[in-house]
Amino acid sequence: MFTASAIINTKIHKLLTYLLFCFLFLSSFNVYGQLDYKYYDSTCPKLKQIVKYGIWSAIKNDTRMAASLLRLHFHDCFVNGCDGSVLLDDTSTFTGEKNALPNRNSARGFEVIDAIKANLEKACPSTVSCTDILALAAREAIYLTAGLFWSVSLGRRDSLTANQSAANTQLPSPFEPLENITAKFVSKGLDVKDVVVLSGAHTIGFAQCATFKRRLFDFDGSGNPDPTLDSSLLGNLRTICPNQNDSNSNLAPLDAVTINKFDNVYYKNLMNNSGLLESDQALMTDNSTAALVSSYSKNPYLFSKEFATSMVKLIQIGVLTGQDGEIRKNCRVVNN
Repeated sequence: MFTASAIINTKIHKLLTYLLFCFLFLSSFNVYGQLDYKYYDSTCPKLKQIVKYGIWSAIKNDTRMAASLLRLHFHDCFVNGCDGSVLLDDTSTFTGEKNALPNRNSARGFEVIDAIKANLEKACPSTVSCTDILALAAREAIYLTAGLFWSVSLGRRDSLTANQSAANTQLPSPFEPLENITAKFVSKGLDVKDVVVLSGAHTIGFAQCATFKRRLFDFDGSGNPDPTLDSSLLGNLRTICPNQNDSNSNLAPLDAVTINKFDNVYYKNLMNNSGLLESDQALMTDNSTAALVSSYSKNPYLFSKEFATSMVKLIQIGVLTGQDGEIRKNCRVVNN
C-alpha cells in the first residue's frame, strides 16, 4: 500500500519533471524558433542565387573547394557553435581560430566566403550573416558534387570573438581513439550515429600526409605499417608520402575511387580496410559503428538522406539569434 506522503511525493516528482520538460522545450524553441527557412526572403531575395553562383564558380576553378567549404563549416560549428568565429582574423584583443592546430595550413575557402559576402553587401547591405553564408555554402558545395539537398534554416548571427584554445581542444583529431571522438560529438548534442554519418564527408577531399603517415611507416612505434591498412593502398600512399619530412604537406585523396563525387564509396573503402585516416578506419573497430558503415556501404540513398539529417542537427549547434552577436560587414573582422 502507498502512503499519502508517498503519493504526494510521486505527484510532486511528476510535476517537477513536467515543468523541466516545458522549460527545456521552450528554451530550445526560443533559439530555434528564431531561425526560419524564409528569413531573408524579403530582405535579401537574391541570397540563395548569389551563394549558389559563388560556390559553382569556386568549385569550377578548384574541385577541392567543395570539401574545403564543408570542413570549414564543420570546424566553425564544433567550436562554440555555428557563429562564424572560424572566419575571424587575429586581433589585438583575441587570437583567432585560423591558426589553431586543426586549421593551420589546412583550412581553406575563406576567399570564397569573402567574395560571396562582398556581392551580398552590394545586393543587401548589413543583412546576411557570415555564419548563414557558410551554412548555405556547405550545402551548395555538397549538392553540386552529387550529394543530397537539405533545407537550411536561417537567421544566425555572427560572433564577436573567436577562441583558438577551444579550437585546439574541441575539434576531433584523426589521431584520437573513436571513444574520444564520440565524446566530443556527444558534448555538442550529437550521437554515435552522427559520428559515422558525418565522417562520410570524407568521401570527397584530400588529407595531408602528416595526418596519416605514421600508418605507413611506424604505426604505434613498431617500425611497421598499420596492419589493418590494405597492402595495395599502402604501396600507393608510400609513393605519395615518402618517409621524409618534406612530404608532410603532400596530399592524398580521402576516397581515391571517386575523388570528387559525394557518394557512399567512403564506406565501401572502410569495409575493404582502405580508410585513409586512423579515425576513419577506427569506425570498423566497434560493433555499432561497423554495422552502420556496412549499412551505408550497401545503400547510397540511406547515407545521403541521413547525412542531410545530421547536417541539419549540426547547423543548430550554439547559434546566436535575436540581439546576440552581430551581422558582420566583413567576415574577417568584427564591426567597429
